[in-house]
Amino acid sequence: QGQLVESGGGLVQPGGSLRLSCAASGLTFSNYALSWYRQAPGKERELVASISSTGSTNYADSVRGRFTISRDNAKKTVYLQMNSLKPEDTGLYYCNAVRHFLLAKAEVWGQGTLVTVSS
Repeated sequence: QGQLVESGGGLVQPGGSLRLSCAASGLTFSNYALSWYRQAPGKERELVASISSTGSTNYADSVRGRFTISRDNAKKTVYLQMNSLKPEDTGLYYCNAVRHFLLAKAEVWGQGTLVTVSS
């Protein structure tokens, strides 16, 4: 049992900024790796950024240098700061939390928040 709720999506002009938030409940938050995925119409869902339980981060090449993922374990929230936004960044952004075990994994997905980058 767990839930992730994203917020912060909306319409922004190219070059603008947006900050997405994902609040968790029902999780031992600090034990989870956290990721942001996105999916544009007609395209596969892709990993945008991830942060491990120890704070290590990874970014897709397309967003590296523009996006920053961070986590606040006290607030049980993961953020995605998006700067210098491009139309290609448009899509549904999903928050994901996962714990891996030897024979199984625990995984929770948010419902998604829409980001539209357009002039």
